[in-house]
Parts: sequence; C-alpha cells; structure tokens
Amino acid sequence: MGEETVIHRTTGSLLLSPVSDIVGVPLDQVNFLVCQIFGLAVACWFRLSLSPWRFGPVVRHVVATLLGCCFAIFCFGWYASHLFILVLACYAIMVMASHGNIHRYSMIAAMGYLTVCQISRVFIFNYGILSTDFSGPLMIVTQKITILAFQVHDGTSKEDTLTAEQKEQAVLSKPSLLQYLSYNLNFFSVLVGPCSNYKDYVAFIEGRHAQHRLRRPGAQGVSVQNGWDKVAEPSPVGAVVHKLLVCAGCLLVFFTITKAFPIAHNMDPLFISQAPFLTRLTYAFVSIQAARPKFYFAWTLADAVHNAAGYGIKGLNEKGEVSWDLVSNINIWEIEATTSFKNFIDNWNIQTGIWLKCVCYDRASRYRTALTFVLSALWHGVYPGYYFTFLTAIPITMAARAMRKNVRHHFLSSSTLKLSYDVVTWAATQLTICYTVMPFLLLAVEPTMQYYRSMYFHVHIISVLLALSLPSKPRAPLLQPQPQPHNLNNNVKGD
Repeated sequence: MGEETVIHRTTGSLLLSPVSDIVGVPLDQVNFLVCQIFGLAVACWFRLSLSPWRFGPVVRHVVATLLGCCFAIFCFGWYASHLFILVLACYAIMVMASHGNIHRYSMIAAMGYLTVCQISRVFIFNYGILSTDFSGPLMIVTQKITILAFQVHDGTSKEDTLTAEQKEQAVLSKPSLLQYLSYNLNFFSVLVGPCSNYKDYVAFIEGRHAQHRLRRPGAQGVSVQNGWDKVAEPSPVGAVVHKLLVCAGCLLVFFTITKAFPIAHNMDPLFISQAPFLTRLTYAFVSIQAARPKFYFAWTLADAVHNAAGYGIKGLNEKGEVSWDLVSNINIWEIEATTSFKNFIDNWNIQTGIWLKCVCYDRASRYRTALTFVLSALWHGVYPGYYFTFLTAIPITMAARAMRKNVRHHFLSSSTLKLSYDVVTWAATQLTICYTVMPFLLLAVEPTMQYYRSMYFHVHIISVLLALSLPSKPRAPLLQPQPQPHNLNNNVKGD
C-alpha cells in the first residue's frame, strides 16, 4: 500500500473545500476562520449601521441571532441542531420552572445534554477531535444557560443571602424568547465564545453599555457620566487593531514554532528511552508553551469581534483610558510571566473561570476547590485526559497555597530576595503547568500514564508531600512587625 492519506472531516459546509486544498489547512478550520473574519466585518457594520440610535433592540436582537444561527449551520451542518434544541428546551424550563428551582433544573438539563453529546463525540470521532466540532459552541451555550438561570434565581432571593457580586449581576425578570435566543446564539460568540453576563449583553443591545460601564461615582456618591452621555461612544478601532496584531503574531508563532515541537513527540518510545530526564522535561516545557498560541489566536480574535461591534467596554483603566477587556478570555502577559498556579488559572479562559465561580465555587458550602475542578472537567468532556488534568490540579493548588502562606513572607525583606523568589516560582509554576495540562492534550489513558511514568510522577509526589507536611496556617512570628506605610506593595498579585 502507498502512503496513508489523511482525510480531514468536517460536519459543516463543503463550499470552501478548494480553499482548504490550496492552503493545506483542514476544512473545519477554514470554515471557522472565514466565519470569524466575516464576523469581524459584520460586527463593524453592526456597530455603524445598526447602532441603537438608529434601530431599536428588537432589530439588533434579530440580526445578531439570525447571523449566529447561519454561522453555526455553516460550520457544523446538522450538528448545529444540538444548539437549537438545548436553547429552546432550557427556555421552556426558564418559563415554566419556579424561581426557587430554575437554576437546578437548568443546570441538570444543560450539563446533562452536553455530557450526552460529549459521550457520543467520543464514539463518533474516536479521539480524533475535529478542531472545531459542535461540542465547542454547545459548551459555551451551556455556560450561558446556567449562569443566566442562577442570576434569575438570585433576582428573587433575599439580599442578605447574596454576595455583593451576585446582587450586582442578579436578573430581576425572566428574559423574553428573543432576548434569550440572542444572548445564547448571537454571532459574536456562537462559535468560540466567550460567555458574558446577560445584563451586560442586553445593555449593549439597548445602547446602554458604554454609559453604564464608564460611569464613576461622584464626590457625594452621585453617579457622573464622565461626559459619555454627551459625546459619541468611544471608538474600538485601537483595541481591535491591537488584538488583530496579537492574532497575527500568534499565527506566526504557530506556523514557525508550534509545528516544530509536536506534543506527540513526548510519547515517542525512542525519545523516552534514550533522552535524559532533564531533556524530556525541557522538551515538555517547550512543546506546551508552543501549543498555547492557537488558543491565544482563537480567543483574541473572538474578543476583537465583540469589540468591533462596540461590545466589551470594561471601564477606565489606571491611565484614564477606555479598557475594552470586559469579555477578554486571556491575559497573555500574566500567563507567560505568572509566578503562581492560581494566577495562571485566573488569567487562562477567564470567562469560564467567572462561570465556575458563579455556578459552583461561590455556591458550594464544602469542598469548593475540588467540586469546581470536577465541574470544569465534566464541562470540558468525557475524555480521560481532562480528568487527569483537573484532578491533578487539586493537590497542586493545595500545595501552592501552603507554600505561599508558609514561605513567601521570608523573601519580602529585600528586592534581591523577592526577585530570586519570583524567578524560582516562575520556573516551578511553568513546569508544573506543563505537567498538569499534558493529559488535556493527550486525551487517552494510555499516553497519559506513559507520560507520567516517564516523568516519575514527580509533581504528584511533591504536591501531596507539601500539602500534607506544611501547616495550613503559618506559625505567627514571635515579634509582630509594626505596620509600615505603603505596605500594599508587598502584596503583588501572582506571586
């Protein structure tokens, strides 16, 4: 037989097959990229021609929804029906369920349907995941359905039972069908997300987004609009251009570095048997670092699409400039320079972290960290590698907390010690992340165990020993130091 021919399947449109053949990129990826680029152009048109000053929210909702449905059908074909079935079924729950149970029923229905689809995906694709299969949008829709259900539930709960954040995001009335469809299926986020808060989205559609986000408290506690209600809304052009340049850089890195360091080489029997441990550790580090740009690209491009439509204003930054990072899913600098496992989690897939916090971490009375990681694994799918990653993250998180509480304060007495601490914790954090996320990319049990055996399970062992041996509360010093001015400088985020 001749060379094996690799066939790249897609569940979506075959219209761009000639383009896929010419550029040598799988058709599902071509469909996704074309939809996102077209979505960027449509977002600009949506902001300029369908502005809320020209058209009412009904028109904007309808257009956003119809375009989102078209994008989903183009990319996933009949598999897009899963999105529509889940959204309509959960809207029925939204209408019929009581406020006291709406969050429970919605969570069970959405996560249950997603899990069934994830299980079927294992058998359909047999671990050969398409780059843009239908479960990705289904995961985003699941986030939106459940977070909105919890916020509607909070809207009728007693205020003394809610946190300040839950009070702020509480939805006081159930959405209409059009609002619900638009929130879940709009073209900005239908393909790759991210999930955003319902109140922010509705404010954007109705033209209140900029005024709401750029409001600041006045001297006497009176809200002041900073003049944004008297002048044109801020232009997103600078933010969009910046994010598109980041996307271009990520593509360059992907085609030059990522393909030169394939993840699969970590499993090569010859490499494992002949390469020294430090060589294998270094290659794992480089290959995982090189795998990140494709995620950076997809999430940053999605962020740019939102911004191009005028959505994504977070407020004013410390320089007094408009920040367009409300729906950003990553903070690349914080990820690459982080000295903390928690800080990495906080800056990777940010909107998913917000969702997990809203529907699980803040609601659980016990075992918050463990339950949150388990829910995250279940949301990602049923591939064993996901569970290896998130279950491994539990002892690592516990060990990192214990180390920070017991060790960090010893290195804050001088800038030299602080720098040395940062360098060591950066290297330890990045190597630990590589070890933890490797199963996420390998998916199956056998290659995961093969990799962990080649690494001698060293991170598992070290994490468990640190978590068990270090006290949860550090012993107080004999002499308490007196408070010093500007003491907040020692509390640097991410250390």
